[in-house]
Amino acid sequence: MSRSLSMRSSMSMRSRRDLPPPQQTIEKLENMVAEGNYYEAQQMYKSTGARYIAAQKYLEALDILQSGALVQLKHGQVTCGGELAIMFVDTLVKAALPYNEETFDRIRKMYDAFPRISVPHFLGDDYDDDGQKLSEAISAAKVRSESCSSFLRAAIRVEILCLFNCYSLMPLWFAKVRVDCRWMQDMTKVSSHFVRGNDPKKFASMLANFMGKCYPGEDDTAIARGVLMYLSQGNLRDANLLMDELKDQLKSADLEIPKTDLIQFIKYLLPTLERDAYPLFRTLRQKYKTSTDRDPVFEELLDEIAAKFYGIRSQSALEGLFGDMFRV
Repeated sequence: MSRSLSMRSSMSMRSRRDLPPPQQTIEKLENMVAEGNYYEAQQMYKSTGARYIAAQKYLEALDILQSGALVQLKHGQVTCGGELAIMFVDTLVKAALPYNEETFDRIRKMYDAFPRISVPHFLGDDYDDDGQKLSEAISAAKVRSESCSSFLRAAIRVEILCLFNCYSLMPLWFAKVRVDCRWMQDMTKVSSHFVRGNDPKKFASMLANFMGKCYPGEDDTAIARGVLMYLSQGNLRDANLLMDELKDQLKSADLEIPKTDLIQFIKYLLPTLERDAYPLFRTLRQKYKTSTDRDPVFEELLDEIAAKFYGIRSQSALEGLFGDMFRV
């Protein structure tokens, strides 16, 4: 037993001595990334970091992992950078190092390094080319959002462990909310472009092309958003055209519009707005509130629809109107 422990201790000491200086490793891997060898560098960042952690050289491991996260993110390698950023946080927790302002500065620096990917809000005459660019931008924005959110969820654990040192949870919570909302905000802007363009056929093509690719589990939200945006402009014709055109395009691709409560709400809403039936409109909103609450934009759009079609403004809309008047 004593001999076994001695051998293990000897191996651990030898492992520590075999590790190169961290700065040497950092410079070598930064050069690999600069040359475009992202995958190879990623594997070395992870394996080298793991070796330092196994040798309980946590400070050196943190330096390597942070450097890797920053350099990969700088070169647009969001998934790689996110993985290393999460390893950094996991190492902090494992090492049980004292947490201070410097710790949070390092976490914030990695968060700030995640690239801000903007989705183009204008499509030119070359729809196929621009549509492809839009699809790629949306996919990249979604990857960025998911990777950054995973990192922040891990970082929040560090904040929780630091409560007794009086470091606030709020900054990272707010950052997480901003990341989670960014994807939704970008898609709202894209939908707004199509609505202003008065071309529901192109809008339907965009939605049909992206369904199941960029909206996993959120296809109905994207469709409902487009319909409600048309209706909020008082444009019942194009709202109906969007649904009809989308149905035809999906049918030709052996697909169909999702059968969800939110889509059912839209199907009931469209004929309701063709007649003077505000009580039915109000009943529909109440019955399907759980579905429409999935996107905070929907509530505002439905308030605007009530004003456009029935001349009825909600209390919150009136308060906003009077607030604007008093600020003038």
